[in-house]
Amino acid sequence: MSEHRSVWLATAEHTTHPPLAGDTDVDVAVVGGGITGLTTALLLQRDGARVALIEARQVGVGTTGGTTGKVTSQHQLTYHDLIEHRGEDIARGYADANQQAIELVAALAELTEADCDLIRAPAYVYAERPEERAAIEAEHAAAVRLGLPAHLIDDIDLPVPVEVALRFDHQAHVHATRYTEALARAIVAGGGTVVERTRALGVEEHHDHAVVVTEHGRVRAEQVVVATLLPFVDRGGFFAKSRPKRAYGIALRLRGPAPEGMHINVGSPTRSTRPWTDDGRPGMVVVGETLPTGEGEHSPARWGALERWAGEHLDVESFAYRWSAQDYTTPDQVPYVGRSPRMSRTFVATGMRKWGLTNGTAAAEVLTALVRGREHRWQEVFDATRIGDIESITELAADNIHVARRFVADHIGRLRADAVGDLEPGEGAVVDADGDTVGAYRDPSGAVHAVSLTCTHLGCTVAFNSAERSWDCPCHGSRFATDGSVLEGPAVHPLDRFETD
Repeated sequence: MSEHRSVWLATAEHTTHPPLAGDTDVDVAVVGGGITGLTTALLLQRDGARVALIEARQVGVGTTGGTTGKVTSQHQLTYHDLIEHRGEDIARGYADANQQAIELVAALAELTEADCDLIRAPAYVYAERPEERAAIEAEHAAAVRLGLPAHLIDDIDLPVPVEVALRFDHQAHVHATRYTEALARAIVAGGGTVVERTRALGVEEHHDHAVVVTEHGRVRAEQVVVATLLPFVDRGGFFAKSRPKRAYGIALRLRGPAPEGMHINVGSPTRSTRPWTDDGRPGMVVVGETLPTGEGEHSPARWGALERWAGEHLDVESFAYRWSAQDYTTPDQVPYVGRSPRMSRTFVATGMRKWGLTNGTAAAEVLTALVRGREHRWQEVFDATRIGDIESITELAADNIHVARRFVADHIGRLRADAVGDLEPGEGAVVDADGDTVGAYRDPSGAVHAVSLTCTHLGCTVAFNSAERSWDCPCHGSRFATDGSVLEGPAVHPLDRFETD
């Protein structure tokens, strides 16, 4: 039976950092303990800043803890579209940023003496059908034009049928949690502060400083970096300019050697793979079954689909771990990084599109320069204030019409609530409890936990995720535990709880 936990979180030792103990004063406060926040904090510290990193839960346990662990500039199909929609200079900057991020991850792993199994390997994107060939060939032409280490080939080392493939050389994969743990230790060893179990609730800007307001005290700083998955302080409207998606992952052990490379297909459903070693035994990580957060069937069947695919193509000995992770996409497929619109001392990074190990590392370089008053050659690529071309604007409009429809349809849906007594153990649903329409979950012991269905971010109706046993917001991606506590933002306040008979 697979363990319901990320392979990286399950196979790493964790250093516990204390919560914030009252007010403190630093040069830069970094909110968010994933790859972007940790890398930014360490680079700022090495640039001479006094830094405090504030994490709501535990360092590295969010999206970074659920990553595939690929450190690569090969982002499925990206570069042809970037040239077409944002021009060759921006596409070249994005390529350069992600290619350089590979080397920075390698350098920081060495600097921090991270025991993170960083291994160089090729990355492949492949087509399985003749009608997909043109997309691979166009991506190859764009990648070569931008100076990336790309080669068009006819076969790969993964036992799947291939029409054509694109190989990027000298990429890497890494044990994500051991890497982020090493970054956190290095911050503390260098005199910085890392606090966990401390949720940031807001940012106040004043003429000569800013304050991060948390549940355990206030952090005064000259500048603030918000490196949460989606900014919880959002004057730039990032909640309306990005869409949350959740992907499912499994780790499995093989009877024989694993393929050397990392792979992703261009068709649907997506299957993204990489090798994994479990105490010397060969294995693989397989990720896919991506769905918009809070929509569709988020159920254990998603892992079942991945396991069936693995069983058809690989010599599987056993399935070891199951998990899922969330990230945000932007209309032009490039993250938003830089000074937050309408703010003078607050910087943001969001929309990593599931390529956070490189995009987040590149973002940290840009943020470090901007916070310290320097320009950076990639800041135009990731410009957090950009609006986009007509295609991006059209896509944003469609997404926000969809969100508006959810407000109406989901509130109407509450009128069709089931009876709370019909819930089985392990089941969650919209129910009528003592005259109130609520979200209810019956735990294995039979106890019922009832919460409000209204997301505390902007008021959408949450939906039950039976795979993760959570309440997920389909509008902007906030997630809540069955007791209403916040699992992932942008919401910072829990769902209201109800007592039931």
